[in-house]
Amino acid sequence: MVRPVEPEPYEREPELITHHAHNGTEDPYGYDPYDDRYDDRHESAALGAEGEDEPGEDEEGDKKKVLTPKQRKRRRWRIIRRVLYAMFGLFVVVPAIAFVITYFLVDVPSQESVASQQSQPITLMYADGSPMGKIAPASGGSRYLLKPGEVPEVVKKAVYAAEDSSFETNSGFDVGGILRAVYNNVTGGQGGGSTISQQYIKKATANEAPTLTRKWTELAKSFKMNNQMSKEEIITAYLNTIYFGRGANGIEAAAQAYFKKPAKELNASEAALMGGLIQGPSKSENEAYAQRRWNFVMDQMVANKWLDPGERAAAQFPKPIPKAQAKADDAGTLSLHIRNRVIDELEARGYDQDRLHQGGFKITTTIDPKAQKMAEESVAEGMKGQTDESILNALVAVDPKTGGVVAYWGGPDWTKNDKGQDVQAHDWANVPHNPGSAFKAFDLAAFLKMGKGLGETFDGSNNRKFDAGGGNTRTIRNAGESSNCGTQCTVAEAMKVSANTVFYDMVINKTKVDPVAKAAKEAGVRTENEGGKSVLYPDLNIALGGGRTVTTAEDMAAGFATFAGEGVRQKQHFVAKLTNSQDEVEFDETAPQGSPAFSDDADKSKQIAGNITDALEEVVPYSKLKCPKGNDCAGKTGTQQYDFKDSDPASYHDRNAQTWMVGYTPGISTAVWVGGDGNKPLHDKNNKPIYGRTIAGPIWEDFMSRYLTGKPTEKFENVKPIGKDARSVPTTTVSKPPPVTTTTPETPSTTATPTTPTEPTEPTETGGWPTKPTKPTRPTRPGPGTSDPLFPNGEDP
Repeated sequence: MVRPVEPEPYEREPELITHHAHNGTEDPYGYDPYDDRYDDRHESAALGAEGEDEPGEDEEGDKKKVLTPKQRKRRRWRIIRRVLYAMFGLFVVVPAIAFVITYFLVDVPSQESVASQQSQPITLMYADGSPMGKIAPASGGSRYLLKPGEVPEVVKKAVYAAEDSSFETNSGFDVGGILRAVYNNVTGGQGGGSTISQQYIKKATANEAPTLTRKWTELAKSFKMNNQMSKEEIITAYLNTIYFGRGANGIEAAAQAYFKKPAKELNASEAALMGGLIQGPSKSENEAYAQRRWNFVMDQMVANKWLDPGERAAAQFPKPIPKAQAKADDAGTLSLHIRNRVIDELEARGYDQDRLHQGGFKITTTIDPKAQKMAEESVAEGMKGQTDESILNALVAVDPKTGGVVAYWGGPDWTKNDKGQDVQAHDWANVPHNPGSAFKAFDLAAFLKMGKGLGETFDGSNNRKFDAGGGNTRTIRNAGESSNCGTQCTVAEAMKVSANTVFYDMVINKTKVDPVAKAAKEAGVRTENEGGKSVLYPDLNIALGGGRTVTTAEDMAAGFATFAGEGVRQKQHFVAKLTNSQDEVEFDETAPQGSPAFSDDADKSKQIAGNITDALEEVVPYSKLKCPKGNDCAGKTGTQQYDFKDSDPASYHDRNAQTWMVGYTPGISTAVWVGGDGNKPLHDKNNKPIYGRTIAGPIWEDFMSRYLTGKPTEKFENVKPIGKDARSVPTTTVSKPPPVTTTTPETPSTTATPTTPTEPTEPTETGGWPTKPTKPTRPTRPGPGTSDPLFPNGEDP
């Protein structure tokens, strides 16, 4: 009998000869590797049953299928394929669709629209919110837009070499460059992946946020730009838009700002400098940076066969015209020196002038309008009647509580050049000079940090010889050939009479050079690597503020402000608050943000600053200067001697080139500099040498009195003496000084200028100046020694 055939549960398709049943490859277990209809339960069980010989049972009692190694391999590859398909869809198909959508949604901004965006004025305000002035956008030739074909070929090649060597062949973005940028970001390296097209879009939209959204739309716009415009049009728009520094947007403005010529006249060397500055326009006045970028661009031009190697070898770095001679924007009555300091500070924070114009930013400065007027009036009063045309001056006042610069005078804004043309004058408040004895305050800071006190004694005799190293000796003299501080001179007394021999001895034998430089930096003296211009040269001249050690008036005011602020350093600044045109605050620094300067321990830093103040308090009356009424004050004068030449008249032996008075109350720190442009023998209206107490001192006194009139009086807080108390040292009697001699002190051959100028003794009818007694109302404050001074108003370099 034939067994009846059971009906199929569903109708099957005709089998093909390729099926396993017909080709002899049917799996004995009935598993079809191409059949994706596989029960998840059996799949997971099979994957977990690797190596088992017997089938198992699941929770429901079903038999688990045991796969052979070949089946497991097939399954793994199937999973890998599916993952790859998903990744392809996720990372290729979806982005491609999104890119196409973005492409049609975005627009490429025109260079005309960008120029209009760059034309918003920048508004500056005083600290009280009153208007200071506006920085108008560049006009005239500075905003002239070159047309395609007008950009010289050498300029284009220089920019390609600097920014995007594949510009003429890429499609708006460089995949290799993007991958390099990603690699550099991951590894901490430098270098971006933006093409010229992308940079144009970034500048045109004024959006530099490091976000994926910005980068995505930037790529789409760059690609669209390359489809809509020719390469010549793109590079022209880019060079009409990009910022080159010195307030110049566009290559035409830059050519005028740096070389006083139109762009079409730039040669390869000048074009290379322009191209190199695109990456760092705020560093345009940093010659080392500019030269490094110029060399890179020139070498890249040779590598890309855009410049002949022989021409490269013969090329020299082009010297731009001084920034002061470049045409300044119309800022109305705004002080150009203050404006420049504000712009420089913002550029250092990433807000260059181009960005400020695009955003229509409002800048609230730290300048007090009343204090600024007082500073200008005090300088004018102090310089009244002076006949020496070589005398220059500067005044900077800093708030110790915030670090804000409340008054700033660097001289007049304009001057005449050798051709009689009006050019922007030097800002003398931002030009470093030898600080002379005013720098001894930082010697003392380093000494106190060692745990030494104002009562420590040194040999303060005049004309002491010291081992200068290398078998050389150096003779150091005090201020006045016949003056000395005695063989047991306390540090407090030495500071009062400014005894050079004591502080030179202190640095060479006790503190050493580096700790003095460190103390100055901690107080607020900024060197080039900290964004400043002061130089703290590591040799022994630093002890007396001479040689190659130079500081700016701003740094001296800020450094002494740290003493006034009880050892808390507030970084000096000109910008209190920055807001955009929608009044959204970018940053606000009106609140104090200081930190202990001389020690991590705030109390220790405060004690060091207080002991410095104790010593500097006695200097002010000794220098015949007065504190503002009702206020405590402290300070230090300083003088740098003129470097005498053999051809000079004998009277120039006693002439000085730089003078200072730096002093403070608890509420304000002010530095006044009166000197010359370099080494010049200056004289006062009576044809006598100038000193810190003769012109700079009275200017300081006048400003401090004006500024503090009507303000609450402030006193210094008493602090505990560090180390040996000056009052515990017995009074000493100094022998009669030796007769005056004209011997010139020895100076090291490596010193460019002498660091120990003299000040002749000016005795009264009784033969000496009275010493200001220690204030009885403050018995806890250590004072200087009690011996009568041997020379008045002692000052030195």
